[in-house]
Amino acid sequence: MSISTKTGDTGETGLIGGKRVSKGDLRVEAYGTIDELGSVLGFARSICANAKIREATKTIQKELFTMSAAITGGSSGLTPEMVGSLTKQVNEIESMEAIVGDWALPGENTVSAAYDVARTVCRRAERVIVRLHDQGEAVDALAIAYVNRLSDLLWLFGRYVEKEAGVDSRLRDGEKGGPSWSRAW
Repeated sequence: MSISTKTGDTGETGLIGGKRVSKGDLRVEAYGTIDELGSVLGFARSICANAKIREATKTIQKELFTMSAAITGGSSGLTPEMVGSLTKQVNEIESMEAIVGDWALPGENTVSAAYDVARTVCRRAERVIVRLHDQGEAVDALAIAYVNRLSDLLWLFGRYVEKEAGVDSRLRDGEKGGPSWSRAW
């Protein structure tokens, strides 16, 4: 059996259940962006020296396959525990001293830059999933919560590895900096 089925040569693809849709369909855009996110996370994981973050990233990559299945119309395997795990990790990293002090300027560290790229792909996936929902398509509410929380966590992964490397990526110079919190845009 070949990976090249030629069934997409006309610009259509199949969803779970056999339904054919345009490759330009918003649902295809959503799961395609989730696929892109998984690949970007694979790169970030491959260059990250922190074993805990690498393992958390690998878990997330596996969960993104569940997310894709939910978006393509399959039964959702997303659980509140998956979102809760991301929230727990966000809270753990945020509680560390000097992790969240200002907006970050991406690119001060290779690993954190990779996680910042992943964060932006995650935010794009979130926007596409929300547009899909806004158009009245069936979207598991957990999918939106999951990508929202995940983008926060990916931003924090970047700050965590910067802290470990002794890198200061604050956007603004000076003692004032920004507010005592920051958002993952």
